[in-house]
Amino acid sequence: MDWLFISEIRATGNLGNWAARNTIVENFKKNYPNASMDFWLRTDEPYLCDIIYKSDSGERSYVFANPYTGKIQGEAKLTFQRFFRDLHYFLFIPFQIGHFTVLIFGFLLLLSLITALVFYKTWWRKLFELHTGKGALVFFRSLHRLIGLWSVPFTLLFSITGIWYFMERTNIAGISTISNPKKPRVTTAVSFENGDSEDMDFSDIDYNRAVAEAERAIPGLRAGDILPPKSKTDVIYISGEGKVPLVRQRANRVYLDPTTYKPIKVQDARDIGTTMYINDIADPLHFGYWGGLVTKIIWFFLGLGISSLVLSGIWIRAKRKATQRKAKKQSVMGIWHYINWGVCSIFWFFMYYILIDRYRVSGSALLVITAGWIIFLATAYYLFVIRLKRVIASAI
Repeated sequence: MDWLFISEIRATGNLGNWAARNTIVENFKKNYPNASMDFWLRTDEPYLCDIIYKSDSGERSYVFANPYTGKIQGEAKLTFQRFFRDLHYFLFIPFQIGHFTVLIFGFLLLLSLITALVFYKTWWRKLFELHTGKGALVFFRSLHRLIGLWSVPFTLLFSITGIWYFMERTNIAGISTISNPKKPRVTTAVSFENGDSEDMDFSDIDYNRAVAEAERAIPGLRAGDILPPKSKTDVIYISGEGKVPLVRQRANRVYLDPTTYKPIKVQDARDIGTTMYINDIADPLHFGYWGGLVTKIIWFFLGLGISSLVLSGIWIRAKRKATQRKAKKQSVMGIWHYINWGVCSIFWFFMYYILIDRYRVSGSALLVITAGWIIFLATAYYLFVIRLKRVIASAI
C-alpha cells in the first residue's frame, strides 16, 4: 500500500548496487540541516526506499532515501505500514490495555480452531466438498467450512505466534529478557576535558566504515538497520541479514564503539539459543515477509480468508437463528450493541489523539482515514443490521 499510494517511497535504480551510506547521510543533512536522525531502517523489500526516522523540533517524520542513488525522495508524517502496525499491535489504546486486548485473541483463535475440528466430524474428508444448487444458506455454510479447513495451518500459525507474543510481553520464563538483551555501553576511558563534549551528532559517524566493520564481524552479513549513537559512550547499533534463513534482521547484531569503530559485542544468528531463535522467526512467520513479495501475497489472501470466516460465521449464525425462531422477533444486537459502541468509541478517541498528538498528521490524512472508517461502518451496518432485519422479517 505504501508503494502504491506514496510515490516518494518507491526505490528505483540499479538493484544491488547500493549507494554509499555516507552519501545518503550527506543528502539527509543537506535537506534537513536542523534535524536529527533517530533511526535508519533499510527495508527488506528491494522496491522500497530506506526509511529514516527524522526528529525536528520534537516532531517526527519518516524520510525516504533511495538506497541505490542516495537521493532523498520525500517524507511523510505517517505511512500505511505504520498506521496498520499500530492498529494491529495495540488498537491505538495505550497503557498496555490495547496490547493485551489484541494478544488475548491468540488464545481465542486457537480455541476456536480446536473446537471447530472437534465438532466438525471427519473434516479431513471434506477438503474438496462444496455444496451448490441447494440455496444460498447451504452454499455459504459449505464455503465457510471449506475456507476454514484450508486455513487451518495458517490459523494455527497465527494463534501460536500470537500466544508467543503474549508470553514475550509478560516475560513468561524470561522470554523477553533473553530475547531482548540490553545495549552494551562503551567502557573505554574517554576524556571530556578542555571542552571536549560527550555528545555526538549522527553526522559525525563514518557510516561506510561502521557498515564495513559490522560486515567483517559477521561473515556473510548484509548490514541493514542502523541506530546512531547519541553520545561517545553510546554504541553504534547495526543489524542485518545473515546466513540463517527465516530470522529477522535483529537476529544479527553488531555494537560498535563510535570513536574507534571496534566491535564491542556481536550477536551472530548462527550462535543464538533456541528461545531467541524462536523469537526472531516469529515476526517473519506471522506477517509472511520472509519470502519477499510472493509470501506476502500468499499470507495476505489466506489472512483475508481467515478474517472472512468471522463475518460469514456471524451471518450464517444470525440467519439460522432468524429461520429457527419464526414466531419471535429477535433483537439483532441486544446489549452487545452498547458494549461494542462503547469499546469502539474508546478506540477512535485514542486513535485520533495519537494521530494528531504523536504523528501530527495533516487534515487531508485524517479525512482519508475517517472516510475509510465511514465506508467500513456503513458496509457493516448494511450487512449486519439492515440485511439481517430483512431476513428476520421474512422469516416471521
